[in-house]
Amino acid sequence: MGERFERHRQPWTYEELEKLKLLAKKGMALRAIAKAMTRSEESIKDRAKLDGIGIAKLR
Repeated sequence: MGERFERHRQPWTYEELEKLKLLAKKGMALRAIAKAMTRSEESIKDRAKLDGIGIAKLR
């Protein structure tokens, strides 16, 4: 089962958005980004889509 996150529905800070852009640009996978930012994969995916940030897909 997935990990539980304590930060349920917390607003995104400017620093978090910059970190998301940086990690996505490095080509990190969704799961790795979520773990590094202590947010859910769904939260990362939704925010990346909202901001037009591409997340690498692992095959």
